[in-house]
Amino acid sequence: MTAASDHAELSTLRSSLEELTQRIVVVGDRYRTSDGSGVASDLETAERGLIMARRAIDRAIKSLAPRV
Repeated sequence: MTAASDHAELSTLRSSLEELTQRIVVVGDRYRTSDGSGVASDLETAERGLIMARRAIDRAIKSLAPRV
């Protein structure tokens, strides 16, 4: 694989992570003010993990940029 195809693949994965994060936030918002606070807390943890993954992919994309 070339750096250009890896860059494209990582960009696609980043977009998927962004979409997943948004979907988790929507579901979590439903439980923030209810008795399901454990659900909201677990989803906030998942959200943070996805944000960290997205940032790591952003760094990888930047590292590949000079090679594309």
